[in-house]
Amino acid sequence: MLKLDIHGGEVLAPPLKKLSFPILSPSDEGFDSRNIYNAALIKERNTIVMLYRAESKDDNITGRLGLALSRDGVEFLRHPEPVVEPEYGYEKRGVEDPRIVKVGSTYYMTYTGYDGNLAKLCLATSKNLVTWKKHGPVFEEFPQTNNWTKSGAILPLKMKEGEFKGEYIMYFGDSNIWLAHSKDLLHWEYIEEPVLKPREGYFDSILVEPGPPAIMTDFGIVLIYNSAGMEGGIRKYKAGIAVFDSEDPTKLIARSKKPILEPTYEWEIHGWVDNVVFIEGLVEHEGRTYLYYGGADRYIGLAYWE
Repeated sequence: MLKLDIHGGEVLAPPLKKLSFPILSPSDEGFDSRNIYNAALIKERNTIVMLYRAESKDDNITGRLGLALSRDGVEFLRHPEPVVEPEYGYEKRGVEDPRIVKVGSTYYMTYTGYDGNLAKLCLATSKNLVTWKKHGPVFEEFPQTNNWTKSGAILPLKMKEGEFKGEYIMYFGDSNIWLAHSKDLLHWEYIEEPVLKPREGYFDSILVEPGPPAIMTDFGIVLIYNSAGMEGGIRKYKAGIAVFDSEDPTKLIARSKKPILEPTYEWEIHGWVDNVVFIEGLVEHEGRTYLYYGGADRYIGLAYWE
C-alpha cells in the first residue's frame, strides 16, 4: 500500500509517476469511438479488470460502460461490446463514471445515471463483472443539491467502532463531499452536512468529488478525491488526498495542500473537456499502486506509486 505521512493536518504523499501516453484511446468506430475515460478497476487473481465510460461518435449518449482486461495493468484487451447500457428513464442519456468494490462474492458498482437533465447516483451488483443487476438511484431525494447526486466511493468493509459500527460507509457528491451509511450496501442514508468542502485559495477551490473507493489504513480512512480550481483564469481539474478518522468517518484529520496529480501532457490539457485529470480506479499490482484516470475526458491514463 502507498506510504503517506500526516504533518500538521497536511497529507504528504510521495510523487506520482505518470506514463506520458494514454493507455487507452477512442476506437475508430463503435460505442467508444468519441471518448473513453473515467474507469473503475478491480483485480481478480492475476487479472486486472476495467470498466470504463465510453461515448460514441454516432449518438448523444453520454456514457455506456465498456470492459477491458489486463495482466500487467498497462496493456488492456477490450471487449467488443458494452457491458452496461442505458435502460431506464433515469439513465436514458447515459450510464457514467463507475466505481467498483467487492464484498464477499458480490461486486457493488456505483455509477451515475443521467436522463439529460438530472444526474443520480445509482447502484448495481454482479457476480461476474459482466452481467449487472441495477438497483436504481441510491437516493430518491437529496435536497442539498436539488436531487443531483454523483460519485459514490464505498469503503468495502464494516466500521468497527463509533456511530456507524457494523455499517458500511460511502463518500459521495460532486460539489461538496457527503457521507452515507448502510447496513446492507443496498439501502443508504446520508448525513446532511458535507464532510469535505472546496477551499478558497487552493487547487480545489471550486468543487471536490470522490475518486476511487475509500481505503482503511492504520492512520485513518484514505479518500483520494478529484477537484476543480482556477489557475491563471483557467478552470483545471486536479486530485488530492483526504484522511478521515477511522472511528468517525465524518471527521477530517488531514488533507493535501498541493495536488497529487494535475494536467501536464497535451492529451490531458486538450480533449473533450480541457485541463482534466480525474481518478476513479486504484489497484495494487506487483509492488506498485496504480491510479487510473481520465485525461481531458477523452483518454485513460495511468499514474503510479512505487
